[in-house]
Amino acid sequence: MSSPVSTNAGAPSPPSPPWFTVIAIGAAMLVLGMIAGAGLWMVAAVAVAMVIGIGAFVSTQWSISVIAVREELPEQGRDMEVLVGSRVPVCVAVTNTGRLPVAWVLAEDLLPRAAVDEIKETDDLVSRTRMGPLTVEGARLAVLALLPGQTKHLRYSVHCRRRGYFQIGPTVLETGDPAGMFRRYRLGTPPLFITVLPRIELISNYEIGSRRPMGEIRIRANVMPDPTRIRGIRQWQIGDPMRSVHWAATARTGTLHTKIYEPSSVIGATIVVDLHVSTNPDRNEPLRTDLSVTAAVSIAAALHEAGEPFGMATNGRDAADRVRTEGFRGDHRIGDHFAVRQAAGDATAMRRKSDRLRPVLIEVDRGPEHLKEITRTLARIERTDGLTLPEFLIDTEPRLSMETTLLVILQEAPPETVASLVGLSRRGWAVAVVLNAISIDDFTRLAAPLLAERIHVSHLMDQDSVRDVCREQVSR
Repeated sequence: MSSPVSTNAGAPSPPSPPWFTVIAIGAAMLVLGMIAGAGLWMVAAVAVAMVIGIGAFVSTQWSISVIAVREELPEQGRDMEVLVGSRVPVCVAVTNTGRLPVAWVLAEDLLPRAAVDEIKETDDLVSRTRMGPLTVEGARLAVLALLPGQTKHLRYSVHCRRRGYFQIGPTVLETGDPAGMFRRYRLGTPPLFITVLPRIELISNYEIGSRRPMGEIRIRANVMPDPTRIRGIRQWQIGDPMRSVHWAATARTGTLHTKIYEPSSVIGATIVVDLHVSTNPDRNEPLRTDLSVTAAVSIAAALHEAGEPFGMATNGRDAADRVRTEGFRGDHRIGDHFAVRQAAGDATAMRRKSDRLRPVLIEVDRGPEHLKEITRTLARIERTDGLTLPEFLIDTEPRLSMETTLLVILQEAPPETVASLVGLSRRGWAVAVVLNAISIDDFTRLAAPLLAERIHVSHLMDQDSVRDVCREQVSR
């Protein structure tokens, strides 16, 4: 059980201008009663003063004495990981620690609006409803009356329908005097962060970019010959380096001969996922982006099972990074009594745009921990307005491994993207593309310029086609 957050959220909010108006009216009534000698005016003034004083005292005491504790936290603490389709129970205990009974306190556990709202869209006169990634089962808002020492619970569960990184909370406590002149807001509990991991399609005997059982292929455009792999000899030609001369054959035949090397070989894959909004249009979201992520994590898992190295790179943004820079920071009260509630709501909001140009890159490696890191990152990744895929490849090319197949997963392939991939292929990279296209017509249109440059292209149509994509890579 976590400790309540009361160190920075217990002080009441300062009075707002309407309260001073009430005090001024009461003082004016008292003065008029004293001048006119009217006892009724005196009684009214005293009553107003008593209502104001009692209301201010009661609302302050209620706000200080009511605390909230987030119970039944998982073993991971405030950060937990679950699979798609899981239900996460949430329990917030609200306790009155004071000596006075609390007539009412409103407790609400905030959730990101973009994560729970149903979005209605209209496209080409077709109306459809898009469900949020989270579904709340139960009440996350309640008005409670508490006796001294009494505890009541706010219980509900969150159904995780899609992968992602979500903030549950903070809990906002609101109370006030019975007359409604004073309101107090505070943050009751810190938020809980949930990472919903994507599904992994289990693939057997999958070797990305491989023709041989050990996971090696020949590169069409060899950058540097491998001196450890001699394929044969031939007569020397103008332009052949002298270090490749086969002196034994030259001495035996009296004619210069040179060694022929096997091209360098690659194993494994660096999985590049394009998540720029211009090539991942809203009309296909969130299904197509989630499908790209599922394919990427499934390929990474298959490479791990095969014992091959794998890495990941994407131009999307990490939701954990967004939360760190834009999310919950504690008690944000600024002065007016609505500041806490407004700040807590802002803490759960998601910005529509992101101008951060920081690519997400995980180096090539092996092992289960490496797979977990890539799975977590792909679970949190979001679309961004930052780097386009060509800009991203230019920025990260020096840090990408040429010893692996560069497997690019994308939805759209505009001319600048095709030019970027063709340039990499001509510079010696082993490039393969997975097109996340709904229809075969879209796939044919987008794949044509890539196939013309002898770049292997696979069609990722739906969830069932993930394994088919892998089999194509094996047989190519």
